[in-house]
Amino acid sequence: MITVTNLAIQFGKRVLYKDVNMKFTNGNIYGIIGANGAGKSTLLKAISGELEPTKGSIELGPGERLSVLSQDHFKFDEHSVLETVLMGHTTMWSVMKEREVLYSKEDFSDEDGIRVAELEDKFAEMGGYTADNDAASLLEGLGIKVDLHNKLVGELSGKEKVRVMLAQALFGEPDNLLLDEPTNDLDLETVEWLEDYLGNFEHTVLVVSHDRHFLDQVCTHTVDIDFGKITLYAGNYSFWYESSQLALRQAQNQKQKSEEKKKELEEFIRRFSTNAAKSRQTTSRKKMLEKLNVEEIKPSTRKYPGIIFQMEREPGNQILEVNDLKATTEDGEVLFSDVTFNIEQGEKVVFISHDPRAMTALFEMINGNTKPIQGSYKWGVTITTAYLPLDNTKFFNTDLNMLDWLSQFSVGNEVFFKAYLGRMLFKDEDIQKKVSVLSGGEKMRCMIARMQLNNANCLILDTPTNHLDMESIQAFNNNLKLFKGNILFASHDHEFINTIANRIIELTPNGCIDKLMNYEDYIHDEHIKELRNKMYAK
Repeated sequence: MITVTNLAIQFGKRVLYKDVNMKFTNGNIYGIIGANGAGKSTLLKAISGELEPTKGSIELGPGERLSVLSQDHFKFDEHSVLETVLMGHTTMWSVMKEREVLYSKEDFSDEDGIRVAELEDKFAEMGGYTADNDAASLLEGLGIKVDLHNKLVGELSGKEKVRVMLAQALFGEPDNLLLDEPTNDLDLETVEWLEDYLGNFEHTVLVVSHDRHFLDQVCTHTVDIDFGKITLYAGNYSFWYESSQLALRQAQNQKQKSEEKKKELEEFIRRFSTNAAKSRQTTSRKKMLEKLNVEEIKPSTRKYPGIIFQMEREPGNQILEVNDLKATTEDGEVLFSDVTFNIEQGEKVVFISHDPRAMTALFEMINGNTKPIQGSYKWGVTITTAYLPLDNTKFFNTDLNMLDWLSQFSVGNEVFFKAYLGRMLFKDEDIQKKVSVLSGGEKMRCMIARMQLNNANCLILDTPTNHLDMESIQAFNNNLKLFKGNILFASHDHEFINTIANRIIELTPNGCIDKLMNYEDYIHDEHIKELRNKMYAK
């Protein structure tokens, strides 16, 4: 349990929030949401003790342990992978180190014997004798194979380090767990493993994430940072989002009577409660909405970008025909081979693979940026494309300001381009900034504005939610669901895939799996699981 009393955090004259009083209790998982800069990560830092609050106090339950997902991926480079995970249980680790020192003494005294006996009791109580096996199981669940367990963390790739840090935070089932963007750099299968793990976690968890599906699957409550305050709601992210949109519509409808508003809200809560009960995770075991007061629901102050893709012309019957394509890395590793498919009107296709480089290789080929080493592809004569690449670095190696940068990609006057940038939430003073100094999220919004200029009837999107905040992801997702043309995309955002794709094509080194079906059904189909294992094992 974590108790926050009269908390205030202020930087100079800027007050993030004040008068925060709330309890985070055992058995619940709290998703912390808010616009960029609202103070989500700051709240976690204050709870962990990394940041001293301006005012107030934060207390754990008596004797409880707190664990934090480390953001420093270099801190443990000189330690082995297994050792790094064990260090996550700081009390157990200190007992282990003291035991080792005492056992290595040549002049072992009676006092040392008494102390060792005490340490052995503590070690046993904390599960020390199964610690190595427990740590190894965690690592394997997160995709870190046994042959890496004794390597130094410094020898691992960046993505592997992320998983080791996550295993460290989870190790020993801490009483209180703080997770800041835990799904970053995890593949979809590992995210699902983490959802299952947290679904059975009976302690207190606070999590910051841009992954809406993850928040929906694991969270029992939503902590919303808005209006300079922190408000706790029962329910997951989707409930908060839908209810805030409903409250906004009601606030805009001045003629609607208060009795009608209340009835509409109550009906919404009943409907959502039924849907929430279908969740596989923690939310299915909690009466998430039983204490919700309909009067607590407020419209959010968040602003959502106007992401609107429109087609200049309807696509014909022939969209894209691909025959026997193959891609390899520079050192000859096969990313995919024997890939053949035909895209038809209205299809929104997600491409997936165990190796994300496969999707990028395919998209670069069909956009004409690289030549296939084998096979061919052909676009229909009526098809126009707009491509959002994974790496947009080359687009921003320039001293142009935002307005001049966008004007390179179409014909129009200043007002025309300002309108597109305004839709993407850039203010007049922003558009004079040089694009080379923009943040990752700002660059991505510029690239989306650039795409909209094309009025294309086929969108090609390589991991489009990278660097975007929750509001931009939601707006992007909402528009793509309504888009009438074709979409070819790759993503690690489960909700994005599940609500957009109507066809799945999985790229493997031994051909592709091609199914007209929902993503959720695809990943849980036992026959497809067997087929996938065979395709990767050949």
